[in-house]
Amino acid sequence: MHVKKGDKVKVLTGKDKGKSGIILRAFPKSDMVLIEGINIKKVHQRRKKSNEKGKIVDQAAPIHVSNVKRIKN
Repeated sequence: MHVKKGDKVKVLTGKDKGKSGIILRAFPKSDMVLIEGINIKKVHQRRKKSNEKGKIVDQAAPIHVSNVKRIKN
């Protein structure tokens, strides 16, 4: 992989094209990276307790490493 945790990267393709952020986590086996504030998905969560409601939360999803480019700080 050409990037690692803590690197500042720019997204080259996809719905977040042109945005930049810092890598929070890298997954080398699947060639994916998790970038702060990029590729946000809505995830439905079930209720945890009987008196609590389910909710929809925003969660960052990994993006393939070939779709990002490291930029200089």
